[in-house]
Amino acid sequence: MEKKLYKDRQNEKICGVCAGIAKYFSIDPTLVRLGWVAFCILGGSGVLAYIICALVIPDDPNKPNDIIDV
Repeated sequence: MEKKLYKDRQNEKICGVCAGIAKYFSIDPTLVRLGWVAFCILGGSGVLAYIICALVIPDDPNKPNDIIDV
């Protein structure tokens, strides 16, 4: 079975990007979040990279959205 990268809406803090990356690589999401913060502080382009990832990486099609129609 082929692994695919999706945003993880179950463990999201902002958009689910870091949780999705952590799930893809089977590591703790906190480590990915800390790495992303370091990338933002040291490189400065981490915020732009996060926004691009949030727009490009699709939501997990197997997980239902939390939006309820009334």
